[in-house]
Amino acid sequence: MKTTTQRIEFIGSNGHKISAKLDLPSGEVKAYALFAHCFTCTKDINATKRIAIELAKQSIAVLRFDFAGLGASEGEFAATNFSSNIEDLLAAADFLREYYKAPQIVIGHSLGGAAALPSAALIPESNAVVTIGAPADAEHVVHNFGEKIAEINYAGEAEVNLAGRIFSIRQQFLDDLKSVSVTERARNLKKALLVMHSPVDATVGIENAQEIFIAARHPKSFVSLDNADHLLSAPKDAEFAASVIATWSSRYLEIEADSEISPDNAPVPGVQVIETGKGKFHNVAKAGTHQIIADEPTSVGGSDKGPTPYDFLSIALGACTNMTMRMYADFKKLDIGKISVQVNHNKIYTRDCQECSKEEKSSGGKIDRFERTIHIEGLDDAELEAKMLVIADKCPVHRTLDHSAKIITHYKN
Repeated sequence: MKTTTQRIEFIGSNGHKISAKLDLPSGEVKAYALFAHCFTCTKDINATKRIAIELAKQSIAVLRFDFAGLGASEGEFAATNFSSNIEDLLAAADFLREYYKAPQIVIGHSLGGAAALPSAALIPESNAVVTIGAPADAEHVVHNFGEKIAEINYAGEAEVNLAGRIFSIRQQFLDDLKSVSVTERARNLKKALLVMHSPVDATVGIENAQEIFIAARHPKSFVSLDNADHLLSAPKDAEFAASVIATWSSRYLEIEADSEISPDNAPVPGVQVIETGKGKFHNVAKAGTHQIIADEPTSVGGSDKGPTPYDFLSIALGACTNMTMRMYADFKKLDIGKISVQVNHNKIYTRDCQECSKEEKSSGGKIDRFERTIHIEGLDDAELEAKMLVIADKCPVHRTLDHSAKIITHYKN
């Protein structure tokens, strides 16, 4: 299955802009997942990216983001800590809840796995939690600071070299880590937990997975990522992890009934178009008590579950043409058969428009061209055919499209 990736920004816990990416399947979205990356990593680290894309291929949309102060997100890393990471995760969940659908799956890699446990507990819609190479104690990351710990304790801040990059670490960061018990969070999770860990992980030992697993209550599962390194550098390891997550989590997901139309058919004034969260462009359009799906083809990232916006314009022109001619035929008591209209839409350069005036052709650029073909069963009268074409042009939608219209836009909180 093809996937698409959207660049997104949302406001994090401290008011900073958080840079994120949403990996979406080309078809229906079964569920949304939230992914927390490892300590000092970013949303684009290979393990995070590969797992997210593989999950999207299996109809699970994944939001991955840079914690404040990392990657493309705003903020000062030195001012962040484990608690602020949890708050950013909750802000990400709020964003999904508001614009798409709340995450049912929360996934965390390394220290992100430690953060996923308390975050998932605070996301009521989440049913499944996954840790990958997570430490059993958040303070586990402190050993990466080496001899700089003494300087941090003495001066309150020190620059630490982590994987070739320099980060400023403050005392408040260490104090915050000490206040967190990962195993305690696992014990009180009250949600399905999948612990994934490599027995040869040289960064976070396998004993951490054992502590988390033992502390957690059922339902819980453990999957060994045999021969994988901590960052799941080999593509096959990330792909395996994603396939296991997709299969395991399906048992705990609340999948909506397979219906394209909402059961709520209460009448609405005018026309209301609402995103469904079932696909990148999947919308339900409501008019009165009627509902219809609007979408885009898979070639542009849609799920092809309904007509496109321009299809709807063509439908409006075709339906209005038929109705206008039928009203005329009934008024004149004309004995004509079934009327059908074929409408094709495309954009052409004004210089190629044979129907355009010289002034329109000289304006340059492109225009919308609706080509309408009318057929009336049993009609074999050249004079009446010509008359019906004149009547077709009197269709109100035709006139709207043929002339300029004003669109007034309002914003509603």
